Amino acid sequence: MASRQLVLEEFRSRGLLQDMTEGAEEHLSEEPRTVYIGFDPTGSSLHIGSLLPVMCLVHAQRAGHTPIALVGGGTGLIGDPSGKTSERQLLNKETAGENAEGIRTQLEHFLDFSVKSNAARIRNNLDWLGGLPLVDFLRDIGKHFSVNQLLAKESVKRRVSDEEMGISFTEFSYALLQSYDFLELYRTEGCTVQMGGSDQWGNITAGIDLVRRDEGQRAYGVVCPLITQASGTKFGKTEEGTIWLDPEMTSPFRFYQYWINVDDTDVIRYLKYFTLFEPGQIEELSHSLKAEPQARAAQRALADDVTRRLHGEAGVTKAQEATRALFGGGVEGLSADDVADIFAEVPSSEIAKQKLDGEGESLVDLLTESNVSSSKGEARRSIEGGGLYVNNVRVSEVSRTLTMDDSIGGRFILIRKGKKHYHLVAIRG
Repeated sequence: MASRQLVLEEFRSRGLLQDMTEGAEEHLSEEPRTVYIGFDPTGSSLHIGSLLPVMCLVHAQRAGHTPIALVGGGTGLIGDPSGKTSERQLLNKETAGENAEGIRTQLEHFLDFSVKSNAARIRNNLDWLGGLPLVDFLRDIGKHFSVNQLLAKESVKRRVSDEEMGISFTEFSYALLQSYDFLELYRTEGCTVQMGGSDQWGNITAGIDLVRRDEGQRAYGVVCPLITQASGTKFGKTEEGTIWLDPEMTSPFRFYQYWINVDDTDVIRYLKYFTLFEPGQIEELSHSLKAEPQARAAQRALADDVTRRLHGEAGVTKAQEATRALFGGGVEGLSADDVADIFAEVPSSEIAKQKLDGEGESLVDLLTESNVSSSKGEARRSIEGGGLYVNNVRVSEVSRTLTMDDSIGGRFILIRKGKKHYHLVAIRG
């Protein structure tokens, strides 16, 4: 565990420190502090792009500081214009509240809410923003903000210069509301440090200014970098879409696959970002990557650790089993739902259940009818040559028939031709 004196050194060594306000390092080293990061509840789940700020809170807690995860149930109704080229679709309060609950559940996998000395806390800013009297807010808080300064913010300036899109007063007011969050947490929780991504620097410093002007006290900011990928694609995005933390939106298998397929150029950096591995462990994996890149030991260590943290031991075991099945291992222990998820992108066909009842269907016929083989002769040659597998088990008999006993969960039969060419047969009826 990092000491308070070394918490920002921990950030530096892991590449987590992009910038900080003056005095932040001394402030965090003097005594335990309360720090917070805001999370946007515009979706029912966080995605892996949220993991970097989450890990910042993890390190802060391990160093003895008290972390607050602030769910923006109130600001989420407005929408942060930072990094956006158009107005967000507004949420209603019910949806924002439901999303906030889902986010809390996910954060509990990373932060300790039970430790006595510095237990993590969850707060929802709808609790104070929802009943805020407008006239009082404008009189007491709005007076501290210069419109000139707000217009100079890059996120606002970009939108104002777009004559077609512009920016609504709703989004223009976002900086005031987020700044008020810092003031509220300072007053009620003694929170003196806000952390976040580097795109939040302007919002964070606005909150620091508000604490100084309204309370006459100092507050501080620390920001982490925005993640890039060597491939040029956005971190957390795949051809299938965003990688979510909710297992109903992204299965543990697909979550695991994202990490195990990380580019060699990125993997050591990601081990520093997303695991708690010590420098020696990461250095050892770096040597392994250079000596035997084909073994992908660094990627496997990354995938195992991050998946275990989010989905538990059962989740990582299931993901490992699914990955082995994808590369020719046994399918025992996998459910039909697992198979559907793992092989969702492979070619598929259907067969009527009645064909598999009784004596069953000739494998040769199934191969030709599903276009796995172009002819019965080719199908026979594939079997005789030892290159045909049913449920990843090699078939050697040309006379082999398939029945419902060969099905996975009564729903699928998995055919593999050679090392890589899969075909999923779905059973209907």
